[in-house]
Amino acid sequence: MAERFDLVVRDGTVVTPSGPTAVDIGIRNGKVAALGDLGGAATAATLDATGLHVLPGVIDTQVHFREPGMEHKEDIAHGSKAAVMGGVTAFFEMPNTSPLTLGKADLEDKLARSAGRAWCDHAYFVGGSEDNVADLAELEHLPGCAGVKVFMGSSTGSLLADKDELLARILANGRRRVAVHAEDEDRLKERQHIAKEAGHPRAHPVWRDEEAALRATKRIVNLATAAGRPVHVLHITSAEELAYLGQHKDVATVETTLNHLTMAAPECYERLGSKAQMNPPVREERHRDALWRAIADGTIDVIGSDHAPHTLEEKQRPYPSSPSGMPGVQTVLPLLLDHMSKGRLSLARLVDLTSDGPHRIYGIAGKGRIAVGWDADLALVDLKAEREITDDWIASKCGWTPFAGTRVTGWPIATVVRGHLAMKDDEVLGLPVGKPVRFWSTL
Repeated sequence: MAERFDLVVRDGTVVTPSGPTAVDIGIRNGKVAALGDLGGAATAATLDATGLHVLPGVIDTQVHFREPGMEHKEDIAHGSKAAVMGGVTAFFEMPNTSPLTLGKADLEDKLARSAGRAWCDHAYFVGGSEDNVADLAELEHLPGCAGVKVFMGSSTGSLLADKDELLARILANGRRRVAVHAEDEDRLKERQHIAKEAGHPRAHPVWRDEEAALRATKRIVNLATAAGRPVHVLHITSAEELAYLGQHKDVATVETTLNHLTMAAPECYERLGSKAQMNPPVREERHRDALWRAIADGTIDVIGSDHAPHTLEEKQRPYPSSPSGMPGVQTVLPLLLDHMSKGRLSLARLVDLTSDGPHRIYGIAGKGRIAVGWDADLALVDLKAEREITDDWIASKCGWTPFAGTRVTGWPIATVVRGHLAMKDDEVLGLPVGKPVRFWSTL
């Protein structure tokens, strides 16, 4: 009797841990059940992948979906729809919402808001702060918790953890890897006058300079080493940080973003104004070049979007009162595929940075590769498709992207979330099926 599957993805080039292979994927109960020639298999549905590459779905480990409290900018429904439009099958969302995600009730509220509304799988960070430091070891093991996130530079209210004594206490309470925004708050305060006097976003990387980033990165690595606690340093921007972190990979893993890999100062600020404003800032070409070298040599472990939307009206406020952050969850894969088409990274490295890397770093159970027994999270892409990124294509509630008008080679054609076809040909399909991501440490 022939095997029966819920879905068979046929005739694609499947990127497995062994490399690109011409196999069919048989999916049953949300998981990959078979890889091979499944031409004679019985199946409820078929997805034709002829001419396409089938990648593990992107796991975006840094997004801000603004819910609760700032739903006029973004919400879980719109943000996750943007995710599946871009081949993202899971996201980790940050705790600087309103109220802040500091306790069990806050986490459970976000999970409840996601049920029946999130188009892909999800986990939520708990913020590390003075208010909850004694509870972090318990909180990080709750279902649906991505771990602890620390803001060393200016953030929201009590989420700011800028003193070494508090940071050491946070690192001492728990075992999972801590995600860190590393900018030195004292230096930011000392130099804030630069931004106010300039009155233009071109001053953003001057105010929040590479020294502010390097000081904080050195501090958190030293503290993590003393505590014996791994950290994941987010959105690294500078050549100096990369040189330092390359010598401390035993304790620190590294993330960068497509914004920092694609844009460069001062051009982006002259062209886009505050649309290019984010923290830490997009810096000059020498830093961008260093980021690409770190992609090549393995110093960088993960690429996240740091999707952080604001309305256009908010972005048009005079600098520096204009808010930092830009949307990005939907454009990660198209931009990376375009960089790949230009020879800046291989397909294997792309998959490592967006799928297998997040799986390794955060201990994600059953996601990050296409293999028998793993969740059937897939991004079907056309490596040769030539498209233009437009504001009209953006599903985020804010409705804009700093990459509008950018022509790319490579495009996500379909997204499968645990065996459910969530997007095909730029159209979101079916109903939201997202569930909390599982982690080995919390099973």
